[in-house]
Amino acid sequence: MIIGAGAAGLTAALAAHEAGASVRVIEKQDRLGGTAAISGGVVWLPDHEQMAAQGKADSSDEAKAYFQSLDHGEMDEQVLGAFVTEARQMHNFLTGIDAIALTMMPDYPDYYGERPGAKADGGRSLDNELFDFTSLGEWKDRVFQNGPAPRMMLRETPLGGSSGMVDPAELQKRAEQDLRGWGQALVGRLLRACLDRGIEPVLGCGGYRLCVAEGWVTGAIVDCDGQQETITARQGVILATGGFEWNDTLKHAFLRGPLDAPASPPTNRGDGLKMAMAAGASLGNMTSAWWVPTLAVPDSEWQSGETRNIPVLIERTLPHGIMVNREGKRFCNEAANYSALAGAFHAFDPATYDYPNLPAYLVFDSQYRERYPLASFMPGTALPDWVATAETMAELAEKIGVDGNNLPATIERFNRLAEQLDDADYGRGKTDYDRFYGDRSRAGAAATLGSLTKAPFYAVEINMGALGTNGGPRTNAQGQILDVDDQPIAGLFGAGNVISAPTGSVYAGAGGTLGPALTFGYIAGRAAARRVNH
Repeated sequence: MIIGAGAAGLTAALAAHEAGASVRVIEKQDRLGGTAAISGGVVWLPDHEQMAAQGKADSSDEAKAYFQSLDHGEMDEQVLGAFVTEARQMHNFLTGIDAIALTMMPDYPDYYGERPGAKADGGRSLDNELFDFTSLGEWKDRVFQNGPAPRMMLRETPLGGSSGMVDPAELQKRAEQDLRGWGQALVGRLLRACLDRGIEPVLGCGGYRLCVAEGWVTGAIVDCDGQQETITARQGVILATGGFEWNDTLKHAFLRGPLDAPASPPTNRGDGLKMAMAAGASLGNMTSAWWVPTLAVPDSEWQSGETRNIPVLIERTLPHGIMVNREGKRFCNEAANYSALAGAFHAFDPATYDYPNLPAYLVFDSQYRERYPLASFMPGTALPDWVATAETMAELAEKIGVDGNNLPATIERFNRLAEQLDDADYGRGKTDYDRFYGDRSRAGAAATLGSLTKAPFYAVEINMGALGTNGGPRTNAQGQILDVDDQPIAGLFGAGNVISAPTGSVYAGAGGTLGPALTFGYIAGRAAARRVNH
């Protein structure tokens, strides 16, 4: 029995089925796919066969060294080792049954390219090929989606490093054929592979609590459309329910700092975490998340009514823009890895007993506005009224409520650094990653550094969000959830954001969440099918 029908849960279902087990997948929502379905869908995998085919050397040992160079005591060596060694087998398995179709993005750098074992020249991030949603039949409308379906592969967009655009006629053709990319393609293919094997997820059926008999997890009591039902699981239960970033109680209990604006679906409320805790699970990595700065779009809501928060990946890295805090001061390298930026946002001032960098503001000028989009607002189109606009920096400071002296002084200093193409304050533009999301028509640091000199000037509020939490029940290398004495809870497994991440809090590169999620779905599915109980 698998609770949760995202990428990890669907992978676990396929792995268990192909290993000979009878599989049942339940999902609490009326649509499946969760966070993976609305994501970019990129999968980070070390030492895969496409790298070797294109002459890029890699090994599980290099990948392990890369993670360990970033570890702050959060990673279990055996669990990390299981990810970096089993990732290739998972990829080959899913490819072999047509459950995944990934293509390496050869130039997409690891996020910490200077660390031992990193691939600064790319190769570990893979993109999804387009997927025909009409092949899902009546299931095509049961995959979670918020907004228009992506008709491009990520590598065709600025997020994937492209500086061009797909021909509008081609996009129209893809829309007519319902060809989708990104996370929609990832989940769509996994779902079709499940349906081809007679595995039909049961929707509207949420986990309530686990059933335990004679020390073995034998199933779960679930709530299906308002009716409680006990589902028996002969070979155990796999939790794949996502994180807890939308549960205020759990966030306040565990996270190291504020997470006010999650970018994930609001269904991630810690269901699996609570079930595992009730079963006596040991917890790990609970203070962390897959952090990302976000921009709230007031006129864009989830189906359940919550304001939608958009990850700010490219906007903060482009020339002619910076981020400032509530005092109107710059506080970070704006182009740094989005997950690591949480350290700057969560800086705590003991004198004021507050977080001075929350909220922050993205400030940009008309040069930026003439060249680059802000969220979905393209150059040449009108900006909404929640974007502050002013003819001077002092006036802009007043509109957003920051210090009217500090902001002009901050801009003046940044402009001097940008003109010299040398950010002596925070080092922006010095790494391949800093420049990757910038303006790739400009060479070197100019891809991300540019002065703010042309009025009018603009600002939008930026908060700290997350793609999901990455703490939860600890597992061993077989995906078994451990109890407080570090012993496996017989018959209980986990994969995805519900568990303590195999890579700790380290977001290694694009696809750094989905690589471990798919791999541990594969590991847990096979282990459950073998009825591992020791």
